[in-house]
Amino acid sequence: MKPLISIGPIPIYFFGLMIAIGLIIAVYFFLKVAKQKGLNEDLLLNGVTYSFIGGIIGARIVYILIYNPAYYLSHPIEILFISEGGLSIHGGLLGGLLVGYFYLKKHQIPIWQTLDIAAPAIILAQGISRIGCEVFGAPTNLPWGVEVNGQYLHPAQAYEFLSDYLLFGYLWLRLKKPSYEGQVFIHYLIGFMVIRGIVEFTRINPMVFGPFSVSHIMSLIGIIIGFVLIKYRKKQNTPIKEGPPITKKDYIGIIFFVLILMIISLFVYYSVY
Repeated sequence: MKPLISIGPIPIYFFGLMIAIGLIIAVYFFLKVAKQKGLNEDLLLNGVTYSFIGGIIGARIVYILIYNPAYYLSHPIEILFISEGGLSIHGGLLGGLLVGYFYLKKHQIPIWQTLDIAAPAIILAQGISRIGCEVFGAPTNLPWGVEVNGQYLHPAQAYEFLSDYLLFGYLWLRLKKPSYEGQVFIHYLIGFMVIRGIVEFTRINPMVFGPFSVSHIMSLIGIIIGFVLIKYRKKQNTPIKEGPPITKKDYIGIIFFVLILMIISLFVYYSVY
């Protein structure tokens, strides 16, 4: 990754900046809804911090183990050089969720309710942070391709953040009227894995067989886990308090928010790249 700007000896990376912006906005939405639901904001904010750290560690470990273990075994010190790139979103989700689960369990915070509230915030943070990612797609002749080193490539990051925003809109509305606890989070898990699998067809990653990559396999596992969780949660038949109906104003508001977010994100993305 190349620095966007430098403040004295401290480089500011575009990816890091977008991750920070995404995290701040996502935490705002998360804590706002959590407060409305009567959850402890201070405890949850601490949980977000631990989960974020767990996510970074998980993203790095999975990237190293799946994509280039031989190189990092030969150059172990470079495991620490996260600024050089090398994070797996699947590993990040796994690490963050594991840390978050144990944190919620330790502090006796309702796990499924909290995950439901967190789901729209997580996908929003993922979408915003993806703007700064420097992992482009395969070569393309499409007019919206991004020129990199004299070659036009698929704007894979744009495909993903636009899809993430659409999923955010759906999850935000679903959060207002879920059918059971855990539904919003499970729909997030399945939805994002589908998005990742589709976008992966425009990227270049180690192939397992045919057009399917390692990332496709991990996404498929995530989708299967999601459907298993649906069956499990429906069997539990946890009663959930009925919320107010979703109004026309709610639909218009979220559509407007998502459209504005898309326009701003595309402008920033193409301005930088």
